Amino acid sequence: MTTDQNSSDDWVRRLSSNGAEREDAIEELTRLLVRGLSKSMSNRYGNAVQPDDVVQEAMLKILDSLDTFAGRSRFTTWAMTIATRVAISEMRRKHYQDVSLDSITSGENLSFEIAAGPSMRDEEQIDRAKVLSTLHQLIESELSVKQREAIQALLSGLPVEEIASRTGSNRNAVYKLIHDARVRLKSGLERSGLMADDFNAIFA
Repeated sequence: MTTDQNSSDDWVRRLSSNGAEREDAIEELTRLLVRGLSKSMSNRYGNAVQPDDVVQEAMLKILDSLDTFAGRSRFTTWAMTIATRVAISEMRRKHYQDVSLDSITSGENLSFEIAAGPSMRDEEQIDRAKVLSTLHQLIESELSVKQREAIQALLSGLPVEEIASRTGSNRNAVYKLIHDARVRLKSGLERSGLMADDFNAIFA
């Protein structure tokens, strides 16, 4: 087992434990994410992101998603992806408050990001580029119009409640669209021989 794998397994074990060990792990990971997020987001979205607030929300998602970590990247890279996704979503949510759903989900705007941590290795960057390119193709070719609109709106930072309101739908219907779209996208990635922790982190 590699050093990176040992380290990742240790993170999962500590965060899954009880008592002081878990609290220490949470505090340590929180500090790492705040430091990394401060660097990676410093010149984005008008420097409006508040790393401490973002990381608090991200930590809840990370702890709830520990069972989805498959060990294909370092744990800290996976955790940073989630934290950056939360930051991007928050900034986009503010940006799109006064923007129409049509402009968000139009074909020319069908794009999204896979956040990169500051210490990402070259091979991890290459893997993410492949996942990004394949996901983009799958979104356009595998999803229905409604699924594509729901996924794009979600990735653009709109909360499910807002998507439902703007489409005259309801939360359950939007969740169903997003769930079915995720199943199709994940299946498409697997058929392409690509599967990464990034997929779970994007939709965490």
